[in-house]
Amino acid sequence: MALWQNPKWFDAERRREQLDEHVSETGRARFGIRTFQENEKVRAVMRHFNRVAPKYDFMNSLLSFGIQHVWKRAAIRMLAPRPGEKILDVCGGTGDLAILAARRTGPDGRVVIYDINWQMIAAGRPKIDPDPQLAHIAYVQGDAEQICFPDATFDAAMVGFGIRNLTHLKRGFTEMHRVLKPGGRILCLEFSQPTSPLFRTLYDFYSFNIMPLLGELIAGSAESYACLPETIRMFPLPEELAEMLTGIGFEKMTWQSFTNGIAVAHVGIKRR
Repeated sequence: MALWQNPKWFDAERRREQLDEHVSETGRARFGIRTFQENEKVRAVMRHFNRVAPKYDFMNSLLSFGIQHVWKRAAIRMLAPRPGEKILDVCGGTGDLAILAARRTGPDGRVVIYDINWQMIAAGRPKIDPDPQLAHIAYVQGDAEQICFPDATFDAAMVGFGIRNLTHLKRGFTEMHRVLKPGGRILCLEFSQPTSPLFRTLYDFYSFNIMPLLGELIAGSAESYACLPETIRMFPLPEELAEMLTGIGFEKMTWQSFTNGIAVAHVGIKRR
């Protein structure tokens, strides 16, 4: 028996319940298997990340056996930041993607970590602020569904393992599209459904037995680390996400799966 309830993988119809249209129609939004009033979800997400922020980086590396860093490096190679570019890291949290991008843009570029949760930003600053080669990274606290920058500000926008926590998924992507220059690139790195049924069974066992146990022992919250795999099971599959991004106004969508589909990176270009 699992230590934590396994909500199973959602079918296509139930995955659509996580999208903006259903949320707006019902006034209800999910965070993991829990359902909130539409305007309450953001506070639930804030509470969750307030709890996990102090040990966020350590727990991510532990629970992924360090392979998350391989995924992030591969995703940044797909985005291909160039010297001098301005890049927005939406739901940027502790800044792993921003650091990788900033090393490619160089000091003539600008990378902005944009996150609604200041505790997450603060948790990542000790690995950024002391490094003079990362001085062109800036921090902005703000809502990903209402990005504070003007239209056509950035050459690229990226989001890593954060977009699924928004109340209105499409609204977040639409805001990323808005702040990109024509021809600008988007990167979305997110968890997904493992492709092999056998691997998926092992992944489910790990997700709802080992992860909550380690979350309780090390971070003091089993619930926080059960919530992570719950949200993954509700997120659009790679083909569905590519279709959504195309409908928002991106083209030339490509994606790459990592580690039997546990994580997927999508890259596209804003139509000129």
